[in-house]
Amino acid sequence: METNTLTATTWAVDPMHSEVQFKVKHLVISTVTGFFRSFEGSVESASEDFDGAKVAFKLDVNSIDTNQADRDGHLKSDDFFNAERYPHITFTNGILKKEGEGYILEGDLTMRDVTKRVTLNAELGGVMIDPYGNTKAGFEVNGKVNRKEFGLNWNGVTEAGGVVVGDEVKLHFNIQVAKQ
Repeated sequence: METNTLTATTWAVDPMHSEVQFKVKHLVISTVTGFFRSFEGSVESASEDFDGAKVAFKLDVNSIDTNQADRDGHLKSDDFFNAERYPHITFTNGILKKEGEGYILEGDLTMRDVTKRVTLNAELGGVMIDPYGNTKAGFEVNGKVNRKEFGLNWNGVTEAGGVVVGDEVKLHFNIQVAKQ
């Protein structure tokens, strides 16, 4: 009797060709954009179209960059991420599911030791062999989270009664993975 087993292919995030970006409203009138510059992740897929692939990701909180050192320091403090106590943001137990023309990525997002199940939208840009013979795949991932659900509660109030930082954080990841 013949056994049919699918072997999963492991792909590693290529940080040189990837970016992790977030956007949050400031004073409700403008948007601040930031990046995490140091991260790693993997995708394990038994299918060529990545349907059902397992996804894991880890961000280094100390690599936060909003192009303003004082703000970055505040974001690393206990008012927000508390990078000293919680140095990483993780995405675990992720499953990529084909849905229509795109994908849904569901997984457990952990910030400040608070874990919530989140659903993000993903698009496969394609699979290509680079000039060095490495097989790469590209994904664009988008979604939103409420920062207060993860214990990032700090806020200030303006003289007019408005808030300094919005609760909704938009996530935008351009991720390239390399077949291992």
